[in-house]
Amino acid sequence: AILVYAIIGTCWNAATLGLSLWGCHQGGAMGDIDIGLLQYLLFGSLMAAVDPVAVIAVFEQVHVNEVLFIMVFGESLLNDGVTVVLFNVFDAFVSLGGGAIDAKEIIKGIVSFFVVSFGGSLIGFVFGLLVALLTRCTKNIQIIEPGFIFVLGYLSYLTAEMLSLSAILSILFCGMCCQKYINANMAETSVETVRYAMKVFANGSETIIFVFLGISAI
Repeated sequence: AILVYAIIGTCWNAATLGLSLWGCHQGGAMGDIDIGLLQYLLFGSLMAAVDPVAVIAVFEQVHVNEVLFIMVFGESLLNDGVTVVLFNVFDAFVSLGGGAIDAKEIIKGIVSFFVVSFGGSLIGFVFGLLVALLTRCTKNIQIIEPGFIFVLGYLSYLTAEMLSLSAILSILFCGMCCQKYINANMAETSVETVRYAMKVFANGSETIIFVFLGISAI
């Protein structure tokens, strides 16, 4: 269900928004702006990104149904990666120009979408397994266990970015794979260190994002 909402739902939102704006443009509601269908689809893919931070915070406070929380949280995570891939595909189409796009280019765009998405996920899965294997050998040197999580997690992001794959999906699947194994492989103190450090980094990153949004809006 999460994949359906994140992939099909995001593509549907991007296409609906782009086509609706293009229809308004065709009807004269946009004035004299000279923008084609591809530009509207590019804008739609950008606007399809959903970040329900406030909703998830409320869910945590009121302790909603666990399945509902997992679906909303999981969709919000995968939604970002799918949106980035969609944006890159439409951006490439815009660079080519409407006249240069034929059936071959559309097929290449669809294939590129799946290659970038699943390729990034595979990179993250591989790095997650590597973390799981390495943490099995660190029982006598527990002080470096959190370092493996942070360094290899960031390496999964950089590797996917270097290969032009989805870095967001890469680090997401790396974290999911780590979560499954590190509780059994790592010491309890190391797990707590990683958990609270991640919370600090996450809250700090969200604060910085909203500060930048506020500054750019002024």
